[in-house]
Amino acid sequence: MKKYHPKLAYPIQSPGNVGNLRDIVIDSLEKYGVGIIDPEKISDFYNDLHCYLARSGVDGVKVDVQNLLETLGSGHGGRLSLTRQYQQALEQSIARNFKDNNLICSMSHNSDSIYSSKTSAVARASEDFTPREPTFQTLHIASVAFNSLLLGEIVVPDWDMFQSKHETAEFHAAARALGGCAVYVSDKPGIHDFKILKKLVLSDGSILRARYAGRPTRDCLFKDPVMDGKSLLKIWNLNKLSGVIGVFNCQGAGSWPLKEIAEHISSTPSTISGHVRPIDVEFLEEVAGENWHGECAVYAFNSGTLSKLSKKGNLEVSLATLQCEIYTVSPIKEFGQNLLFAPIGLLDMYNSGGAVDTMNCIIELSECIIKIKGKGCGRFGAYSNTKPKRCMLDMKEEEFTYNAEDGLLTVKLYGECKLRDIQFVY
Repeated sequence: MKKYHPKLAYPIQSPGNVGNLRDIVIDSLEKYGVGIIDPEKISDFYNDLHCYLARSGVDGVKVDVQNLLETLGSGHGGRLSLTRQYQQALEQSIARNFKDNNLICSMSHNSDSIYSSKTSAVARASEDFTPREPTFQTLHIASVAFNSLLLGEIVVPDWDMFQSKHETAEFHAAARALGGCAVYVSDKPGIHDFKILKKLVLSDGSILRARYAGRPTRDCLFKDPVMDGKSLLKIWNLNKLSGVIGVFNCQGAGSWPLKEIAEHISSTPSTISGHVRPIDVEFLEEVAGENWHGECAVYAFNSGTLSKLSKKGNLEVSLATLQCEIYTVSPIKEFGQNLLFAPIGLLDMYNSGGAVDTMNCIIELSECIIKIKGKGCGRFGAYSNTKPKRCMLDMKEEEFTYNAEDGLLTVKLYGECKLRDIQFVY
């Protein structure tokens, strides 16, 4: 390490940070010190380290506790100058040693890191997932969603790992499915719940990733979905042809740091009711395109129910503490012969609509053909006001089921997870 001119430094926290919340990590470093590399040598340090890791088969790195740099600026031109030098050296080394910009920035919410990042694509959105802290689970989901309001404009927010065998695994998995983020678990080897993982990950290892960072719906922005005792947390996102809304009951299972629980608010688990509306999905009209008159097919993942709503209509949802529901919101298009149709996607995946890539309609002499490109395996669903004559999967006729009561049309996709040609002939 001598060639990097390291030294022991002692962090100096700002009065604002200390007055808000003390942190055991920074407090211990104030006492015992932390090693810091000479900023003139930090490029050499990162490159040497990453070159060694790449040669050893490592394909990316996570750099943690980056906000520590703001406490070490004395003698280095200040915190902004120090952070800029470190961040520039880090990004240059990543570009040199790892493909696809494989870097996760973590604990980097200090403004110096945010403004100094030029190519860093992924950054943690919140505190760690802490499996042994039962009161932190609801805080984690709420904080990553609200923090993504800012971070989602700058980076791809990283919602952290979770454990598939954890008692809150379904709660966390549903949030990751619509967060627009990477999905990874910190399961112990051999200890997995594959029923949950298979709702997140396709058989080829890919995920049905939503297009943007998951954010709270507009009507949640100035409410406290963790401690006011009455508000559900709703998170929205978009897929290529549909929207998705996750509804979470984060009440009665934890409290924000430094915030006292009001006497009239219960800190025990409870069931809360609220409403889900198609207009909760921002920019839905952009994915709807032409031939949309404002009606949507809304598919509830856990209950398996399909509803038809106007864009300003609503569905009531009631959830107990640490329960959730995911709704796929697909605009209903009108085609020839009074056909109303809306693709839903893979019904057994949390983010069903992520499986739908394209859709178009061909009207011939006596037939109307809906052509969909969809990926993955399993039950593929759509809303249709009419039963089709037949279904074709990769140009071969395939059996399908149709429920005339709610309009749910289902076909089973077999084989590989590649894009498939699905056709419904009317």
